[in-house]
Amino acid sequence: MAEIVIVDRDGKEHRVAGRVGVSVMETLRDLDFGVAAICGGMCSCATCHVWVDADWQARLPAVQGDEKELLRELASYKPSSRLSCQVMFTEDLSGLKVAIAPDE
Repeated sequence: MAEIVIVDRDGKEHRVAGRVGVSVMETLRDLDFGVAAICGGMCSCATCHVWVDADWQARLPAVQGDEKELLRELASYKPSSRLSCQVMFTEDLSGLKVAIAPDE
């Protein structure tokens, strides 16, 4: 089973089933981890902001265009920041670890 390791806003780690072919945001939203995902994955709101664990950053496609602009405007921006709506989950990402960033 492909899984995602999620660190919630309280610092608790959860291992959940990853859904291949859908964005990480959809899993976070559907499992009620407090990710609002207001724009529904259109890369226009940043309410699905996560920090990607250092071991996984190089395995993801580079941040592009609108995502980069939105992230850099956030007070909680870090070099490991991603919008989870822009990270499509694949079998190769089994074990991906993300921490949910604070609401802004």
